[in-house]
Amino acid sequence: MRFGRTYRARRRPHLNLRLVMAAVIGAVAIGSYLLQSSTNPITGEKQRVAMTTQEEIALGLQARPEMIARYGGLDPDPRAQSEVKTVGLELLNALETELRKQGRSIPYTFNFHLLEDPRTVNAFALPGGQVFITGALYRKLGGRAELAGVIGHEIGHVLSRHSAQQLAKRQLTQGLAGAAGVAGGSYDSARMAQMVGEMVNMKFGRDDELESDRWGVRLMGGAGYDPRAMIGVMRVLESAGGAGPPEFLSTHPKPANRVQYIEDVIAEVYPGGVPTGLTR
Repeated sequence: MRFGRTYRARRRPHLNLRLVMAAVIGAVAIGSYLLQSSTNPITGEKQRVAMTTQEEIALGLQARPEMIARYGGLDPDPRAQSEVKTVGLELLNALETELRKQGRSIPYTFNFHLLEDPRTVNAFALPGGQVFITGALYRKLGGRAELAGVIGHEIGHVLSRHSAQQLAKRQLTQGLAGAAGVAGGSYDSARMAQMVGEMVNMKFGRDDELESDRWGVRLMGGAGYDPRAMIGVMRVLESAGGAGPPEFLSTHPKPANRVQYIEDVIAEVYPGGVPTGLTR
């Protein structure tokens, strides 16, 4: 009995120490996240982001060569490259004109790239203004207005600072997972906490996509493109994706579900109906 009491007495300090360390790690992670507050220069909204706008630009430029190489390099068709760049600039110029009236400006330097990859149907944006579309997606689109929808959506990710937000959330998740691992005393505890955190953050990923769809509608209309062309983009993505994973396990809402959202946004932005004369 005496040995048993001595053994338990020796274990309690170790357990308490783990809990104290876990609490400190968790508090630091939460405190750091709460302190990462910044006002979005475009929307004026308060956000929790892990980078300044200049750091976003630098990170995007640093990652650009790797992303180009990963998708087979730049598409060799100069006409197609020019169209991608032209449409991107049209969207930005319309937004810049709108912001100038409010005394604001776009803090990013955008570049638009058409990648050669003939198989991967995709488009994405790096923080700071590097926007990419693969040749496989570009050649499936039904016209310039649909291209504007794709590019407008990706511009929206940059303007909303989604990458910087996700990085801040990931850092919080990693910090809390580390705290759980210390408290549980095993790698499995930390790994499980990490998985739970990722599942929680997936909701934000889906919300980011819908927010960028809203940007796409807004930017297209401002540049003279019919925002209803975005529905055509969703049809392209749906046919390219097949059945795909269940929506709740994906950071992207299913294209079929995004169609209704886009239609709702169009009705909200144009309550009297989409103006005639926009490019489709």
